[in-house]
Amino acid sequence: MTFFWILLPIFAIFIVGFIAQKILHFDIPNLSKMSLYVLSPFLAFKTFYTYKVSFDYLYYVSYVFALCLILVALVSLISKALKFDEKTRCGMILGSCFMNNGNYGTPVILAFFGAIGFDIAIIMLVLQQVVMNTIGTYYAAKGSSKMIVGSSVKFALTRVIRMPTVHGAILGVFLQLLQVPLSESLYNSISMVGDASIVVIMVILGMQLANIKLSHIAYGKLSINLMIKMVISPLVALFLVQWMPIDTVYKQILIILAAMPAAANTTLLAVHFDTEPELVSSATFISTIVSLITLPIVLLLLGVSVPH
Repeated sequence: MTFFWILLPIFAIFIVGFIAQKILHFDIPNLSKMSLYVLSPFLAFKTFYTYKVSFDYLYYVSYVFALCLILVALVSLISKALKFDEKTRCGMILGSCFMNNGNYGTPVILAFFGAIGFDIAIIMLVLQQVVMNTIGTYYAAKGSSKMIVGSSVKFALTRVIRMPTVHGAILGVFLQLLQVPLSESLYNSISMVGDASIVVIMVILGMQLANIKLSHIAYGKLSINLMIKMVISPLVALFLVQWMPIDTVYKQILIILAAMPAAANTTLLAVHFDTEPELVSSATFISTIVSLITLPIVLLLLGVSVPH
């Protein structure tokens, strides 16, 4: 029950977006564009400006990119074997290779590990934002229906460079390293805009789910996504952390975060670039539902006790 109460607010926000879309019929692509290009850069700036860069980041950077790229390679092999087209491959990458370390992973880690877990969860949140806004944007653009034929790589790389979230992150690190102070009022304004993006992303996911028709869901592809995200991802993480010179508790946290459901941000990318948005949003939502079963199992296998 403790686990259920931790996750209840997350599902409540999904439901708000779902109901709002059913009644008011919002323009989801434009809302996604607003979140990607207006709100998210402020969150990236705040996160990278606030949390100090240290040498340990090198271990975590190597880990998070290795985990993502291994899963991308696996999806690509499966897509080639099953003869999926490029758009489907990219959609499946979005739906299975990026973890929800923010509005889902952070409260779970805080509940089970306390302050020491929260610090590492925030670091992983920061790094996951980098991965999602580089590798994620690349594959979202590469599988886009808006892409000009014959220029997939150039189109995708151009969209990565233009992604303002990456610019916000770079500026945040730059000002932090130079120790440039921000006034309290300016920092609070940046914080409010950035924090708003977390809720908006979750509401948009709920809205996208309201537009999905059950008859249109590719259940075969969805099952592959779920297997990779909820089972294979934590197993790959288990292998990777064996080579990292960090405490056992930190290794447990990294494995648990790898077992988190698909990141809600990928729905924004899928909608914005029109890269299998129904498949990606359904993978995000269903993996979140499935995690109610799989995450307690992962916690049990790692010997992590339920908080009282």
